[in-house]
Amino acid sequence: MTTALLFCVSMVSLGLFGLLYWRKRMRSVSALPVSDRVRAAAGIATTTVGALDFGAILRTHELLPDLRGSGDSFRALRAYFAVVQMLGRLIPSMAKWSEAELTSCARYAAVKVDQHLERNRTWSDQMRGK
Repeated sequence: MTTALLFCVSMVSLGLFGLLYWRKRMRSVSALPVSDRVRAAAGIATTTVGALDFGAILRTHELLPDLRGSGDSFRALRAYFAVVQMLGRLIPSMAKWSEAELTSCARYAAVKVDQHLERNRTWSDQMRGK
């Protein structure tokens, strides 16, 4: 019994550590600048990417071909976005935190789409011998 309890506590701790590490990585990537070409491709008229732009960025990502194999489907990001959005709606005191997290998710997705576009351009240039 003690072994099972210790195992469960260890697994929860490992999962929490993994979530915090992933969130830190997401925050650092979302701090990078978002290019004009991503905002134009997603139809974002403002100079900043916000939480409301998340869907447009994901739709843009789905339209992009991946010239180097399977790409990131943002499954974990979509799930995190949905959970944080739900928490912000259900718990009013978390609304401000939720909005900041949702904006980080949208910016993260935009930066990753920009990196994807750059990889495709580089790969295409290599294929054409430039």
